[in-house]
Amino acid sequence: MNAPQHTPLVLVVDDEPHIRHVLENRLLDAGYRVETACDGEEAYDLACRMRPDVLITDERMPFLSGVELCLKLRQTRETAGLPVIMLTARRFADACIDREGTNIAAVLSKPFSPREMLSRVQDLSGSRSLLAQHA
Repeated sequence: MNAPQHTPLVLVVDDEPHIRHVLENRLLDAGYRVETACDGEEAYDLACRMRPDVLITDERMPFLSGVELCLKLRQTRETAGLPVIMLTARRFADACIDREGTNIAAVLSKPFSPREMLSRVQDLSGSRSLLAQHA
């Protein structure tokens, strides 16, 4: 008998409610568990408590920017290895984001492709078989 599969948890952080809603629905439809936060401080607290498999965050947010959040997560033992997908406005291209000392694994420009976002989450969470079931 096979052991039950772990359903990856994704923490979505964005100060724009419609972006959180779109990401949450796409991820839930793909079979992920999802938690959301509206700013970097709330996200940090949730990440430390819930230990998500992947974090998706906006770069520009109140209280802690996405990069500041990533630096803080990297410096915390419980979240030091948490992979991050950074969402950013197109004018703040990947080259503008300093990944030094962070776990930023990917940067996606807004508007982003939901298919590409799911592919990145899949790669970072190791959930290929889970997504294949929902494709």
